[in-house]
Amino acid sequence: MSDLLRTMALSASGMKAQSTRLRHVSENIANADTPGFRRKLVSFEPAPARMGEPALVETGRVRLDTSELPLVHDPGNPLADESGNVRGSNVDLVVEIADARQAQRSYEANLKMFDQARQMTTSLLELLRR
Repeated sequence: MSDLLRTMALSASGMKAQSTRLRHVSENIANADTPGFRRKLVSFEPAPARMGEPALVETGRVRLDTSELPLVHDPGNPLADESGNVRGSNVDLVVEIADARQAQRSYEANLKMFDQARQMTTSLLELLRR
């Protein structure tokens, strides 16, 4: 029974980490056209484990993509320099959509694992009550 509870805890930590990742991907997509915006990157790290508990996963610190911001010629922009150029965003929508899909699929896999463990726990409890 405790193994099923550990499985549920591990799956829940995976869902939380992937939802955080999906939130940052959504912020990146929303700011794709924002001048000077740097893409946010999320990494996963093992959570500090306590004795007898499963090794959970959590998101690490959010980092900014340090790649060069593209130069966009937009003389009408109030942020434009004397040449009429503005630093654009380093968000690539194709990469963000792929990251969102990967996060969504991982979330769904963790959800299915959580649901399976929950159903097995419920079945065991029903058997013990008889």
